[in-house]
Amino acid sequence: MPDTPLTDDPEPVERTPAGRPRTLYVPVRPGSAGCSARMFRTPLGERTAVGFTSADRLVAALGGGQPWVRLAATALRALTAPLGVARITVDPAFVAPVVTPVIPVAPVRAAALVEV
Repeated sequence: MPDTPLTDDPEPVERTPAGRPRTLYVPVRPGSAGCSARMFRTPLGERTAVGFTSADRLVAALGGGQPWVRLAATALRALTAPLGVARITVDPAFVAPVVTPVIPVAPVRAAALVEV
């Protein structure tokens, strides 16, 4: 028989790691109707929301021009869950820059060789 009382809940109410601050600095994208949280992708391609434990960490990863808001981790999870995003990445060490589309150029024709 286990030594733990039956009243103990084996699962925490909040799914945040122990020791992590509950308020995060979340990068946002401003729009005409307000701001929306930016979504990122993990190295394996899974969509994730990103939060930073300080504004300095956000600026170091995304630059000083990145708009942000402070949100509780639970609020960020509630905002992203309807989008099918279940993962929150806190303080990512590396954030790749936004991919810019490459404008295709006309193919270069091989120059005709001239015998001399």
